[in-house]
Amino acid sequence: MRAKRTGVRHGDGVDGGESLDDVDDSDDDDSVQTDNLSDYDNEDSSSDFHVETIDLSSGIESRPDNRPHIPVMLEETLGLLNLQPGKTYVDATAGAGGHLLRIASDTGSTSTVYGIDRDLSAIERLQGLVPDNVKLIHSNYSEIREKLNELGVHTIDGGIMADLGVSSMQLDEAHRGFSFMRNGPLDMRMDQSRGETAENLLNTIDERDLADIIFRYGEERFARRIARDIVQHRPIKTTGQLSAIVANTLRKSQKPKYKRDHGEASKHPATRTFQAIRIAVNQELQCLEKFLEDALSMLAPGGRLVVLTFHSLEDRLVKQFLRSAAMSCVCPPRQPLCTCNKKSQLLIITRKPLVAGAEEVLANVRSRSAKLRAGQKLD
Repeated sequence: MRAKRTGVRHGDGVDGGESLDDVDDSDDDDSVQTDNLSDYDNEDSSSDFHVETIDLSSGIESRPDNRPHIPVMLEETLGLLNLQPGKTYVDATAGAGGHLLRIASDTGSTSTVYGIDRDLSAIERLQGLVPDNVKLIHSNYSEIREKLNELGVHTIDGGIMADLGVSSMQLDEAHRGFSFMRNGPLDMRMDQSRGETAENLLNTIDERDLADIIFRYGEERFARRIARDIVQHRPIKTTGQLSAIVANTLRKSQKPKYKRDHGEASKHPATRTFQAIRIAVNQELQCLEKFLEDALSMLAPGGRLVVLTFHSLEDRLVKQFLRSAAMSCVCPPRQPLCTCNKKSQLLIITRKPLVAGAEEVLANVRSRSAKLRAGQKLD
């Protein structure tokens, strides 16, 4: 019997590893898209559906194993962390170690740097690369407080950073199931030691709940049609199958003028759907919310919180969190006296997010959707 899911909660989890800069990301819009799914995609479509075969290998080169990882907005991130020797720092998403190793190098042996990553393979790769003052932790970054407390660390006086989303290494490894450009099993778990795979989710979830996931986390206007076609073609085992289904669904649904007007012509049609499924599998937004709360609580006065996002859902959540933490009163505007007794916890350093420069975008296409925000803990 097929498992039934009861809908998607706001805050359960997306990155933009492949191309998420096309999602609406207005810095002045604080609200996550909440339009009713029935307002979109209400045209009838034929149930006669044929999946065309898509050559996923055409024009694609595998990333060589020795190709260096390029950390996004490295200098800007380090600058916002305000690195100082002798202080403690945390890279909550260690990944390939681009930011982590520079933090350790720039602060010197008198500092202690903690590198956290939920991907065990990333931790194993870093084991032989990090200096003695770096401590590696295999864990979800949402467990930052619990894991550091276990080590006797309760306060971070330097700074905490997070580079969100799927790493280039994960996208390059077909067996991880993150990329629609490489055929492989539908896994999509950032931590392969636990949790539900994308294959299990796609083959058991109710059609309406699947449409809700794709709409909310992928901001995909054709979510209902995509969900219907996915359900019709179960079981789905590979990224190639899923990519082909989505591509054929959108090829029937999107008119050339819509593609031009909405910037869809240059984007792979499966981008939003893969993003949405990955968010649901890894509960990314829910983890981000907990991380932000716990990271701020662990910072000592003067400590910095720096977060690099790659799509609008993440960035909006980070922006709202920083604004809320920076507020000193939440009483109604017309109330003459403050009764909430709320104090500002944070000074926002980046009133507007920093973005990658043109030169970096040319050198590293993933940086084009990056947004960098930071705040400093107050007394």
